[in-house]
Amino acid sequence: MADAKVIPFGEEPRARRKARRAGRAAGGTALVPVPEARTEHPPAAPAPTGPRSLEERIAGGLAFLRRRITGDYEVDDFGYDEELTDQVLMSLLRPVYEKYFRVEVKGIENIPADGGALIVANHSGTLPLDGLMLQVAVHDHHPAQRHLRLLAADLVFVLPGINELARKAGHTLACAEDAQRLLERGEIVGVMPEGFKGIGKPFADRYKLQRFGRGGFVSTALKAGVPIVPCSIVGAEEIYPMIGNAKTVARVLGLPYFPVTPTFPWLGLLGVVPLPTKWTIQFGEPIPTDGYPMEAADDPMLMFNLTDQVRETIQHTLYKLLVQRRSVFF
Repeated sequence: MADAKVIPFGEEPRARRKARRAGRAAGGTALVPVPEARTEHPPAAPAPTGPRSLEERIAGGLAFLRRRITGDYEVDDFGYDEELTDQVLMSLLRPVYEKYFRVEVKGIENIPADGGALIVANHSGTLPLDGLMLQVAVHDHHPAQRHLRLLAADLVFVLPGINELARKAGHTLACAEDAQRLLERGEIVGVMPEGFKGIGKPFADRYKLQRFGRGGFVSTALKAGVPIVPCSIVGAEEIYPMIGNAKTVARVLGLPYFPVTPTFPWLGLLGVVPLPTKWTIQFGEPIPTDGYPMEAADDPMLMFNLTDQVRETIQHTLYKLLVQRRSVFF
């Protein structure tokens, strides 16, 4: 299989990226540059917006496979494969998102139509499925079908197979340098500051936010001059109720924790199937950062205040959503 073309960071024009997305939506070859307009010919008729026919879907699938075999596709210097994410990964996650967890999205208008933004969300669920569902929510519900670039822990990038898949899905290491580069490029970046403390907390502490670190995400947003969008996720806490932690097993396996749930490890692989809870994802009003001076990113008191503001906003929204929820499963 031929190697993909790597686009150096920041060199792909925005117009071409939009043209590639439009080409995919029409089922054509997304990587062909858009031809220049010619005044002597009338403009082409708009592509049909209805569902594609079976023949069109088959033709699009064959074209996709051809590009994969010949290497006629592009990845950025983080390893992100936008075409693979749109046509394969999103297609695999979407049934889980829509049919299994039945995710309801609120406040999607708070994510900007263009330019960079930092989405800060709570983290829970024993396994990080909330990050994947958040990625689908942003892509499928935002009018511009924006892509969420998630910042992931070091562990993700040392696991065989998961490392490459995460890179192709747009995830990158949770470090300030990578996050700032993506934000300055105009990407939507997602971070879950609770980290393993959030997804590995016991079920008794569900929906109680853990420590948000030292506020590094606030400093990154200030340096890039992008808004911070608080995000609250309800439903993920109950998919794997963690009633215990086998610390000895975790140390042997080199994991931050080894969960014990009512079904795992007692039921083996069947215990890995998450419970079909009903999810709600709410994006709060953006907190602007472009009005602060350049040296603000080095002010520890400002870091603390903004971090606390984001954390309190997420926590308050979680409580509000829990009060409104009729049932864990409906």
